[in-house]
Amino acid sequence: MLRADFSSDKARWTVTLERTGDGEQFDVTCGVLFSAAGYYDYAGGYTPHFEGREDFRGPIVHPQQWPEDLDYTGKKVVVIGSGATAVTLLPSMAEKAGHVTMLQRSPSYVLPVPRQDPIANTLRRLLPETVAWRVSRRININRQRLILALSRRYPRQMRRLIRKFNAGALPAGYAVDTHFNPRYNPWDQRLCVVPDSDMFKAISSGAASVVTDRIVRFTGGGILLESGTELDADIIVTATGLNMLPFGGIALHVDGQAVDLHDHFIYKSMMVSGVPNFAFALGYTTNAWTLKVDLVSDHLCRLLAHMDRHGYATVTPVADDPTLTGRPFLDMDTAYINRAMHLFPQQGSHAPWTVSQDYALDRARLGGPAEDPALKFTGTVVGSAAAPGATATPEEAAA
Repeated sequence: MLRADFSSDKARWTVTLERTGDGEQFDVTCGVLFSAAGYYDYAGGYTPHFEGREDFRGPIVHPQQWPEDLDYTGKKVVVIGSGATAVTLLPSMAEKAGHVTMLQRSPSYVLPVPRQDPIANTLRRLLPETVAWRVSRRININRQRLILALSRRYPRQMRRLIRKFNAGALPAGYAVDTHFNPRYNPWDQRLCVVPDSDMFKAISSGAASVVTDRIVRFTGGGILLESGTELDADIIVTATGLNMLPFGGIALHVDGQAVDLHDHFIYKSMMVSGVPNFAFALGYTTNAWTLKVDLVSDHLCRLLAHMDRHGYATVTPVADDPTLTGRPFLDMDTAYINRAMHLFPQQGSHAPWTVSQDYALDRARLGGPAEDPALKFTGTVVGSAAAPGATATPEEAAA
C-alpha cells in the first residue's frame, strides 16, 4: 500500500497498491479504509552506530532481517539488547549455540510466568468449555490490571517482588542486582516475561550469560567493552530495537491535501480527526494487544451498521473543542516510542480524544453508542430529503 486518497464528492477512498512480484502499481477503491498494520516498521529495525562494525569478521544480524540459512550451531553468539526480542532469542539460540551472551547497556524487568495457565487448565476440567473460557479470560484481564496498578502505586514493593522471583530462578550468588535491577520502576517501560523461566534456565545451565556493560567498539573477533573486557563472538545479533511507523507508512490524502498525522487527534483509539471513513486498530502496551482490538472492531462494526441504517455516506471525527490540547499518542518512556511520536496523531487532553490503556474504561467507552457529538455524518439520511453530501444534524445522528 503506497497511498490512499479520499474524495468527499464520491465518498470513497482510492488506494494505490504496488504488487511485490513485479512492482506494478494499480488502484482499488473502497468506502471505508481500515488499518490493521500495527505500528512497527517491518521493513527494518533500529540499529545504532557501532564503531568498528566493518572490522567484525562474522555475520551481524538484526532479528527483522534474519537470514534463513544462518547456522549458529556450536557458535559463540552475542545478542545486543535487553528487551523482549533479546530475552526470547537467548534461550532459543542457547539450545544449539556453543554459548549465547546477552549484552545489555542497562537491565530490564524480566518476570517468569508458566507457559501453560494452571488456573485455566483446572477450570477447563471442572466447567463447560465456554464457561471456563469466560472465567479464565476475566481472571487474566484482572490479573494484568492488578499487576499494573500495584506497580504504579507500590513501585518499591513490586521491584522487590520481581527481584525475589529473579533470584529464585537463578543460581545462588548470581549478581541479580547487576543484571536484573533496572533504573526505572516496574511498568515505566514494558515488562518482559519469560515462559517457564526458560531464560533463567539457560543461564543456570551455563549455556547462556548476561553481561551489563557499554560497547566501545566491534573488533575482528567480538566486542570491546568499557570495562576493558572483550567478548568473543562468531555471530552478533543486534536486538537493539524497532522503528515505529503509523498505518504501515501509507500516505493519506483528503481531497488532494496530504494528511500530516501529527496535526490530528485520535478519536476513541480508533479514528483520526479530520479523516473521513478511516479507522485503525492498535492494541494495548500494558495488556494483551487483542483486548483493545476486539473492542475497536466491535465498535467499528456498530458504527458502520449505524451509518447503513441512516444512509450516511461518511463519518468524520471533528476536533473543534478549543480547550483540547495534545500529548503523545503513547506516553511510555521508551526510546523507540519517543523516537517516533512526531509521526503519529496525538491524543487529546480529555475524552473522547484520549488513548486509554485501561480495559474497563475502554469497554465502557467503546461499548457505548456509535453516535457521538464529536462525529460528523454526511450523506442521504433515510426518510429525509437530505441530499448526498449534506451534513446530518445532531438530532438525526442521535436518531
